[in-house]
Amino acid sequence: MLQHAFKEWAVICRALAEGRQALILRKGGVAEIGSVFQPDHSRFWLYPTYVHQQEQGIKPAGAALLQEVENDKPGQGLVRLSHFVEVPGVYQVGNLQDALALDALHLWTPATVRQRFEYRQPGLYVLPARVWRTPRAVEVIETPGYAGCKSWVELVESLPTEGATPVLDDAAFREVVRRIEDILHPTALA
Repeated sequence: MLQHAFKEWAVICRALAEGRQALILRKGGVAEIGSVFQPDHSRFWLYPTYVHQQEQGIKPAGAALLQEVENDKPGQGLVRLSHFVEVPGVYQVGNLQDALALDALHLWTPATVRQRFEYRQPGLYVLPARVWRTPRAVEVIETPGYAGCKSWVELVESLPTEGATPVLDDAAFREVVRRIEDILHPTALA
């Protein structure tokens, strides 16, 4: 059972759900304390958002995925939850070149990475994301408490995770973590 959800562009949630990427880059949201992201949870639902995602924010290779996500959008006032994440660690990246060196591991454009890195104070968080697919998607009503530019949402109720299967097998996920560590260096683990 999980009650916390993490808000991210729907196209990135889909990329995570399909194994096209296995990391999340994050900067604080406007509604967070001091606009600083707090990696408070190591297990959470992926909460797809459609508000700020932009075609120019993702690489051309993700354009078709963005269109699929827009076409598959749930009805007004609903959020579809079908995948959850386990995060084995969080890296705080204070060097833009290190953040840009992760390019092959995600769908964001270098301009989006720069924009996120430079927002307010320089830096980003990198979360290796082990993604799990639940047997059935659950649609929940989007309450006013879920709204706003914030990373974390506490759902009205906990939702079951039983029967979930990993999107990437153990070896494939270990390889992603190894590649992240090769770029960011193990001492960067926060």
